[in-house]
Amino acid sequence: MPSQYQNTVTSAPLISDDFDLRHLPAGFYQNPYPYYHALREQTPVRKMPDGSYLLTRYADLVQVYKDAKTFSSDKKLEFKPRYGDSLLYEHHTKSLVFNDPPLHTRVRRLIMGGLTPAAMADTEPGLITLVDGLLDQMANKREVDLISDFASAIPVEIIGNLLAVPHDEREPLREWSLAILGALEPAITPEFFAYANQCVAGFLAYLKELVAKRRLHPGDPKTDMLTRLIEGEANGEKLTETELLQNCIFLLNAGHETTTNLIGNGLVALQEWPEQKARLIAQPEMINTAIEEFLRFESSNQLGNRMTTVDTRIGDTNIAAGSRISLCIGAANRDPLQFPDPDQLDLSRSPNRHLAFASGIHQCAGMFLARLEGRVAISRLLARYPNYALSALPVRGGRARFRGFLSVPCTL
Repeated sequence: MPSQYQNTVTSAPLISDDFDLRHLPAGFYQNPYPYYHALREQTPVRKMPDGSYLLTRYADLVQVYKDAKTFSSDKKLEFKPRYGDSLLYEHHTKSLVFNDPPLHTRVRRLIMGGLTPAAMADTEPGLITLVDGLLDQMANKREVDLISDFASAIPVEIIGNLLAVPHDEREPLREWSLAILGALEPAITPEFFAYANQCVAGFLAYLKELVAKRRLHPGDPKTDMLTRLIEGEANGEKLTETELLQNCIFLLNAGHETTTNLIGNGLVALQEWPEQKARLIAQPEMINTAIEEFLRFESSNQLGNRMTTVDTRIGDTNIAAGSRISLCIGAANRDPLQFPDPDQLDLSRSPNRHLAFASGIHQCAGMFLARLEGRVAISRLLARYPNYALSALPVRGGRARFRGFLSVPCTL
């Protein structure tokens, strides 16, 4: 049975005509799923007050993901009114995730060579050492925080290793990353906008020095992602300096919040569903299907965006060219037409074709790494501290796009 911490659906609210991602109702950040269910049942292709559309059905998201020509990921037009001629605009319109081919194709090809399952297998011993070291540090504490003491400490080290960032230079990376990603929320304050731009500036200044050093002293492109990006493709095609720097920021950002959320969400979900926790402890070989279910049940990334390039149709709704589309991954991953009993955590769920990593040409390049980090972190914590328990209510991050916790107080 679910506990007092659980975010399941009890009843779907009546969604008013003024429901707006930019002005979300009270309680949404704590538990968005009743709203997602109501939107999917009442108006699955929902026109927002600003003229954009919100999609909540699994089949509709798959339609969009499969058709990258009709539904563009290029954000130059969409982000211009929001960010103006700022560093945030330059960053988000140059990074892999917010571009179409050919830039997307060039950058993804360079990145994917270092993120294959075989390449990830080489990182596993170091990951296990890191996780075990964090667990050792937690042993002598009366109370720990599963986010600051554990989950958030893992991706910053692993991604830093991929780009061979010196250990003594990694401290500001997470703060910069959280701010830059936070600027993607549906609504931000002018103060946060200014702060996020400062973080981009700091990131760029640091990376220019790092890239200059790596050009003088290249690493092994098979293991050093930064050297791989600098050297470019075998045919001699290379990224421009701006593309190189902005996609290094993207790489360093990409796994920070989402992987932290995967680990934190998974560990809290196990407390909310003690019978599932007991199953996983008794059958540790279930960890692979468990990770997929954590990704579905509490998707780290809840929202995606596209823009239509031509007049099109989604479900029964005609949508004009140039329309902005918000893809509600969190809602699609609990669509009962795709997932039986979608609000139940079932660690043996199969099949489990969730959309936590999106789909199509923009499927997450780092999904093998995210799965590996989640698998090692959660399985080894359970093996070491099977009786861990929440000691206070976890604190949600208060974001619509990225769903996770700021703090998870816990006893071991």
